Amino acid sequence: MSAETPAAPGQFTRRRQQFRAWRGARPFWAGLFVMLGGLPIAYFPYANLQLGHLTLAMATTAGAGSLIIGVLLVVLGVSLWFQKHVRVFAGVAAILLALVSIPVSNLGGFLIGFLLALVGGAMAVAWAPGVPPASQPAQQDGLGKGDAPQGFDPDTTLLKPVQGPAGAGEPNDLSGTSPANGANGRHSAG
Repeated sequence: MSAETPAAPGQFTRRRQQFRAWRGARPFWAGLFVMLGGLPIAYFPYANLQLGHLTLAMATTAGAGSLIIGVLLVVLGVSLWFQKHVRVFAGVAAILLALVSIPVSNLGGFLIGFLLALVGGAMAVAWAPGVPPASQPAQQDGLGKGDAPQGFDPDTTLLKPVQGPAGAGEPNDLSGTSPANGANGRHSAG
């Protein structure tokens, strides 16, 4: 088998292409960033850090608020994946929840969750669905000699006058430099 021989499309290749098509039709990365932003915001207020025999609890008085903000961000991220028509609402809501998480949830999950949710929300607001490419009509009997389109003049060495349907017989020179109008090749200043 040479390097130029294409591999037979297998199950993995087909699934990967299907996932790529699904991912391209929605704000996938925006939803991922919003979901990843919600995780540290919800986790850090309930985390216990072990330093030897010392347990450091990072619980705040607004632990429930942190959990609600984190869960809402994860739900908004999932909705960006499966309900792409709510992208502007979900993006604005993610930005607002990220801003609210700064005073409520340990500086927005130690700025990690805040930044991820902020970037994901901005990406969601900025995302626009792509336009499918327009199909081009096939040319039928539009070819002249030598497979050139009809109306194509293969002789490009000569300049030929333009023959328009209106004003037949009138000069088509609008520059004012035609010898026919007495300008003798000079531009007139008015």
